[in-house]
Amino acid sequence: MSPFDTAPAKTGDTFVRHDPNFLNMVFGTDQVTPLWVADMDFAVANPIQEELLRLANRGQFSYEFNSKGVFAAISNWFKRRHNLSLDPDKFEQVPGVLTAIAMLIRELTELGDSVLMQVPAYHQFGKVISTAGRNIIKSPLRNIDGSYEMDYTDLEEKLSAPDVKAMILCNPHNPVGRVWRRDELEQLVSVANRHSVTIISDEIHSDIIYAGHRFTSMMAVDHENHVSVIGSPAKTFGMHSISNGYVYTGNEVLLERFKKTADSMYLTHGNAFTTFATIAAYENGEAWVDELLTYLEGTLAWIDQFLKEDLPAIRMSPVEGTYQIWLDCSATGLAGDDLKATLGDSGFGATPGTWFDQDATQFIRVNIAAPRADIEKAFRQFKTVLDRIAEDRAKGHVPADQKACSGASTNSCC
Repeated sequence: MSPFDTAPAKTGDTFVRHDPNFLNMVFGTDQVTPLWVADMDFAVANPIQEELLRLANRGQFSYEFNSKGVFAAISNWFKRRHNLSLDPDKFEQVPGVLTAIAMLIRELTELGDSVLMQVPAYHQFGKVISTAGRNIIKSPLRNIDGSYEMDYTDLEEKLSAPDVKAMILCNPHNPVGRVWRRDELEQLVSVANRHSVTIISDEIHSDIIYAGHRFTSMMAVDHENHVSVIGSPAKTFGMHSISNGYVYTGNEVLLERFKKTADSMYLTHGNAFTTFATIAAYENGEAWVDELLTYLEGTLAWIDQFLKEDLPAIRMSPVEGTYQIWLDCSATGLAGDDLKATLGDSGFGATPGTWFDQDATQFIRVNIAAPRADIEKAFRQFKTVLDRIAEDRAKGHVPADQKACSGASTNSCC
């Protein structure tokens, strides 16, 4: 039995993933297997737990900073895992990845400028752009028989606009699961450089890479003109509420500007728990990550077989990285509110595709970082409800233009 087969007890927690208020808001019921929020339902690695206990047991919480230790640990990790050489002196840390992206948008653009993002996209990208007073420019990824590619013709046209000053790249991509190849990134960089657009590369999922694929950082392609939000230990080690974000660039001018801004706002140091848990993760958590990847690949294999044999109406995009999967439900005949209602009715707590693109009405995203028994239960319940709907339709009981289910909320969540 794998240690990932059992989720930690939920006694007294207030995790968003399991919060009944959020579940009711999204699915119309709290009786769902929650596979929506992009965090893990696994216990963190023992070295992290042990380090947190060591800190707590000291009984003293004086001023304590060790950013150099954090940057060295990250640099060593990326050298071991990705053969990427990073200079520890070219990092800066801030409270989170979204904080980093929001700050970079303000450093790289002016009010009224535009920032491009590729859709479907992590929905918070749009928020950090619009709340900064910048315009959102969308470049749809091309869906080629279920797999996604960048549309370079569209990128060329949109990045050429004089008001587009920056672009957010997600690599590996959430939600479609692509790990962008080096040649794809080089072509993107060529377009961006031609139009003096700076790429902000969100690489928070860089360690969740499956067999046959390889992560390539923007810093391995062009570290002078662009900036990488290398990320944080959040996704890799399940440390979402105790992690910082880390920015890296070889552009000395941009780095100095960013550092001055972050320092002026006193954002550049983490608390002791964050700092030393991060060091413990990157220095002693490698075996745990390897075991995690093996477990997730087993889960993916189960889902792939189940869909092919038992639920052929659902199509999964090829998964190269992240622990999110992107499912095309168009063959079910359900879309938008009908599909969302069906999720609630079946207790399948997946995220509606419209969170990531307003046109993705027939898609859902599923977070598979949970015990496999929970994944299997959710998919089997989804199949049961879809089979019932199909039978009712065959009997003429449910007109195609009516809701698939009743009683489930269609309220959206921010």
